[in-house]
Amino acid sequence: MTDSNAPRTFVLTLGCPDRTGIVAAISGFIAEIGGWITEAAYHSDATSGWFFTRQAVRADSVQLPIDEIRARFAAVAAELGPATDWRLTDTGETKSVVLLVSKDSHCLTDLLSRAERGELPAQISAVVGNHLDLEPLTTRFGVPFHHVSFPAGDPDGKTAAFEQLRQIVDTHAPEAIVLARFMQILPPDLCAAWQGRAINIHHSFLPSFIGARPYHQAFDRGVKLIGATCHYVTADLDAGPIIEQDVGRISHEQTPTDMVRQGRDIETLVLSRGVRWHLEDRVLVHGRKTVVFA
Repeated sequence: MTDSNAPRTFVLTLGCPDRTGIVAAISGFIAEIGGWITEAAYHSDATSGWFFTRQAVRADSVQLPIDEIRARFAAVAAELGPATDWRLTDTGETKSVVLLVSKDSHCLTDLLSRAERGELPAQISAVVGNHLDLEPLTTRFGVPFHHVSFPAGDPDGKTAAFEQLRQIVDTHAPEAIVLARFMQILPPDLCAAWQGRAINIHHSFLPSFIGARPYHQAFDRGVKLIGATCHYVTADLDAGPIIEQDVGRISHEQTPTDMVRQGRDIETLVLSRGVRWHLEDRVLVHGRKTVVFA
């Protein structure tokens, strides 16, 4: 479910080697097709020598179908250089999201609730769990639940399970595959197939305390801040480009259980922000880093 009152826009995102004249080329093209810009953001990265932008244009100001706009803009992008990476999307087209879960319900509950309230610009098409615990919660929201069992200690069985997972997910052609506390490590082939679409919430302020039980790791180190990280999934565990992070202060009086409880609140907020920004085309990936026009 999405906000039906939100104005329909065309969103252009672009990254290219930095030089003079980029903004003029883009704004000139938009003016030429009659586009009314409602939002524009820019970033020039001096370290990488790369330029980034996100432009939102009122759809009703342009009397051309989006495919024709793409075809025309391709010539502009070519002028900006062969390495130019760009995308044009239509907020009037419903995006699909698939959630992957295990047993923890806090991130799932939050995302399902936000989607039902129209706070996510997408439809949650399905939830896939490697346990059955969250099926009743999912179906209460009217979302299909699929169970895929991952047998422990059985490599062949696990490979088959990931293939089943791939088939279910790809059926929905999702804009985002969200690992909402999905306690399985995606194999490299799935990381590659879902590159730039698979989003994970790690219950730690990366790059510290990667892997399992990060709150217990943090407790053992006596940290004063705990946090959560929303990032894209890559074949390197918990090392993908970071979309969003947040932290909360703790004291020596708090136990690992207290930290887990406080951390869940941070996780839900960080994940929902990261997923929303991704769906709104506000996240541009360049190498191991992101530019987020939030």
